[in-house]
Amino acid sequence: MTYEALRQTLSDVAFTTTTPFTADGSAVDHAALADNLRFLRDAGARVIIPNGNTGEYYALTHGERVAIVETAVETVGDELTIVAGAGGSAATVQQLAAAYAEAGVDALMIMYPGHTYIHEEGVYEYYAAIAEATELGVVLYKRGPRLSAQNIASLAGVENVVAVKYAENDIDAFARTRAITDAAVTWSVGLAERFVPAFAAEGATGFTTGIGSFLPAPVLALMAAVEAGDLDRMRTIRDQLRGFEEMRAEPGPGSSFPNGNNVPLVKYGLEQIGQHGGPVRPPPVELTAQDRQRGDQLLADAAAGRP
Repeated sequence: MTYEALRQTLSDVAFTTTTPFTADGSAVDHAALADNLRFLRDAGARVIIPNGNTGEYYALTHGERVAIVETAVETVGDELTIVAGAGGSAATVQQLAAAYAEAGVDALMIMYPGHTYIHEEGVYEYYAAIAEATELGVVLYKRGPRLSAQNIASLAGVENVVAVKYAENDIDAFARTRAITDAAVTWSVGLAERFVPAFAAEGATGFTTGIGSFLPAPVLALMAAVEAGDLDRMRTIRDQLRGFEEMRAEPGPGSSFPNGNNVPLVKYGLEQIGQHGGPVRPPPVELTAQDRQRGDQLLADAAAGRP
């Protein structure tokens, strides 16, 4: 796939897939993973992102990350576009990119840098070195100030940088970043369904989803509304899904860290529809009994079409 074709393909909803583990959490359950991927394919998904934050990237070993991508390619690689996540040192990402390319993925998503001591020029060099070392399409993942607007604008000019996953809740900063970016890249909302109408109005043509893993139909309908430019329809579907996204953003009882419920709620939703969620690995923890009851009510409301 050419880089231009990849940019067009990524103007879509990308499903950030979970990683199902065995019951004790000690290993990846590849049969369950393959079944989840076939479920998404059959539901109409066109783009998936394994090894993202929803896939518990930082709880995986290097070998597990490669094996997950291999399973994805073997299962749906002929039918879906696969954008595989990788983060850590530049050398680590380059090693994973090489293994991912050999497996047959379409693009690489560079996870948001978690380095403690950084310089803005060094951040540019980090991304540029990774992009230069691979022929895969590259997706930049903005999740905070360490990837600056100016660096996004500069990196967008690199030939194989095809998209930006923008996951910062600042619509003005997004608009300003687009305004200073001359190169053609695809802009994807990385904050999921709640923020799609606002960012679509400012030029985002795709978005990523976690809850789509267990609610693919309304999420695909939201993408159809984006493509049609139907703002009222976007808002209606957004409101129907808002409860899930608000619950995912919660820290969970006994914690002050945001988004603690994020991954466990998606995995719980998968279990409730008969797919494979499985346990989470620390640092996430499982949903409490009370939050599982709330999840059940949200699923019931979604089935009835209630916001």
